Amino acid sequence: MKIISVETTVQMQEVKGEPKRDALQVLSGGGTVTVTVHSDEGVAGKGSAGFGRVRSAAGTLKRIIDEALAPLVVGEDPFFIKKIREKLWQETEYHGSIGLALFGISAIDIALWDLMGKAVGQPVYKLLGAHRDRVPAYAMVGWLNYDEEGLKRVCAQAVEQGYRAVKMKVGRPTLEEDVRRVEAVQSAVGEGVRVMVDANQVFNLSEALLRGRAYQDLGCYWFEEPLPADDVDGLAELTARLDIRIASGENTYGKRAFRQLLQRRAVDVIQGDLRRGGGVTELMEVAGMADAFNIPYASHGGGAVQLHMLAAMPNACYLESGLLSPTSKLRLEEGCLVEPEGPGFGQG
Repeated sequence: MKIISVETTVQMQEVKGEPKRDALQVLSGGGTVTVTVHSDEGVAGKGSAGFGRVRSAAGTLKRIIDEALAPLVVGEDPFFIKKIREKLWQETEYHGSIGLALFGISAIDIALWDLMGKAVGQPVYKLLGAHRDRVPAYAMVGWLNYDEEGLKRVCAQAVEQGYRAVKMKVGRPTLEEDVRRVEAVQSAVGEGVRVMVDANQVFNLSEALLRGRAYQDLGCYWFEEPLPADDVDGLAELTARLDIRIASGENTYGKRAFRQLLQRRAVDVIQGDLRRGGGVTELMEVAGMADAFNIPYASHGGGAVQLHMLAAMPNACYLESGLLSPTSKLRLEEGCLVEPEGPGFGQG
């Protein structure tokens, strides 16, 4: 089997109603680049990379893939996925190990795994070496722009759908506001439902310590991205001084950067971003490194692709998700999302 072409398309998303907001940004719309890798046997695989707020980036990424990455993939056997990854890394090394080039590598890697699964008629999680057929999931529903009643409503809805954990954004102007909002969510979801909090990198060390102690006293399950992702020293100090779990990694790119977090004991939970961090191949290796340090892995972002990947990780703890639409192909049972059994990623 050989790859004969790589097709890219851009789809722009428009926000309907009030944009969602966290402590760092307003999610006012962005774009998704979808990559389709075609083989000479008529089998094709799909992958994608998305942008929450940088509208111009999708078009730029399409050009990078079309002009720099796709020519290196055409003619290769799609099952030689690590050989392909090495070629793409070497081509883009001069531009740095983070950013749009890595987004493109990620999208191609995802598409190759989808293609391989379809070629052999198996779901990807089994090709990766299945550890389970369902993964615990939490609902990221508590946006910073929601008032307390809105927070309570969406979090209660998540529990009604079957989630046993929810996540909310923190980083209001005062700690007192954050505390009231966490307490409101806890009252809405009831006992037995975990609440995670996410600061999106906006605090300095002293503020993160102050607020982290408060979230800890409230019984929150983890404190996500309390500091900028590259402040490894600060994250290590937080992890040592706070009892609440420190989670980070969505803005960490490539296994070498993750190695620093792990060696410094700078996190209690690793969170990789599949579509920005190198794709399935790279993040499976990151999860393996984390497992060697006895650190659990949680996804940043959700969907079927992440679900397959986490099902093959012995140290996977949580898949990020959201409220499920009536048309969703994913099924929630006892707080876990169940693997789709179709070939590839099971998405057609």
